Amino acid sequence: MENGWRTDGLPRQTTPTWEVELLISGVAVFAMLQLPGLLDDALFALAPRFEPQWAAPMQMMYLYLKSAAVILAITFSFHLLLRAHWIALVGMHSVFPAGARKDRLRMGPIQRGVEERSAANRDVVVDRADNRATVVFAVGVAMATILVTLSLLVVLLFGLASMLLRATGLQVENSLLFSLAALLVAGTFGIARFVDRRLGAKLAPDGRVARVLAAIFGFYRRIGFGNGNSVMALVSSHGGERRTVLLTFAVFLPVMFSVMFGIGAMARPERLGSYALFPADAPPGAMLEAAHYDSLRQPSRDPAVPYVQDPVVVGPYLRLVVPFLPGADDAAMRRTCPDAADAAAALACLQALHPVSIDGKPVEGLRYDAGSDTRTARPALVAMIDVRGLARGRHELRVARTEARALADGETEHVIPFWR
Repeated sequence: MENGWRTDGLPRQTTPTWEVELLISGVAVFAMLQLPGLLDDALFALAPRFEPQWAAPMQMMYLYLKSAAVILAITFSFHLLLRAHWIALVGMHSVFPAGARKDRLRMGPIQRGVEERSAANRDVVVDRADNRATVVFAVGVAMATILVTLSLLVVLLFGLASMLLRATGLQVENSLLFSLAALLVAGTFGIARFVDRRLGAKLAPDGRVARVLAAIFGFYRRIGFGNGNSVMALVSSHGGERRTVLLTFAVFLPVMFSVMFGIGAMARPERLGSYALFPADAPPGAMLEAAHYDSLRQPSRDPAVPYVQDPVVVGPYLRLVVPFLPGADDAAMRRTCPDAADAAAALACLQALHPVSIDGKPVEGLRYDAGSDTRTARPALVAMIDVRGLARGRHELRVARTEARALADGETEHVIPFWR
């Protein structure tokens, strides 16, 4: 060891975990960059399988998990950059051990004075770069862990409350129940901490309130929440608790806002960009939506709407697939066909709920068969419509929507233009 540097060329105070940090960041950064996209696909794939009342809980869970994935992706990428900067400093100080020769730099007296006052020992500069990389790595992982733990705890509490309400026969909206679960998880710790700081010194150590507070703090400590998170406790105690709280919100809020904005942009891509004058809200039939054509749609992102094989129908039959929509279709079936006890009666009921017309004329002899979307494996009605008698040119296929779905956006039919 010489002048505070080890024989391997690294400073004496080098963080002992730097190699493991680099290994984890180098391997995990690629997985974390792909994980947000996989979560997007999972949300769009699962949403059509459940009733609309499950949309809010699913989106909240998605928000927490994707925010954690984004934080990890940013952490590992930024950590690699900081570690590269640290390695560059170590290497350059090895090449130029005497440091920068400021007498050879063109500077005025004011700038030279600033540089001389700000100049630090090379060991200090390298140690700061080393410590900065480690702190970013640890804090980023800790924040993502908090989000994942919080989401799992909220989901567990939501599931237990749902089963309890179902057993008692009470009806509560899932979105409200999920929000209450999230509020209970976060609020319980906040209230307990407030009471402890304000009244803890006045409470009897063996009293009921003190025991309840101790149990709450013990539980949250075991799951790594609050000061039970060793990394955040270290940062708070050395960097200031208020600064740490501000840092946490400065990371969480922009990331969550970006995730929420991103899901809206993916659902309505035309809203992202300078397309104010484009008629994106054109009436049905005036807009060719890719989701209505199997050859053009993206099953992992597009909504579950009726579709045909292609805008240009070459063969004798038009293959129409009408996805079954939980919530809308089953509610309409219970209201319209309450006696549909077997599969044949249910299929006939669905056929009555989704009549089809071409160019304003009802399709005679329409028959739906029970099938599925071949690329998403979701249940659907499938009809083969004979179009050999249609003239060449543009035609419009119209598929009736169920009442609940029609009331949601004011459209009573799906309009699918196609050409012969």
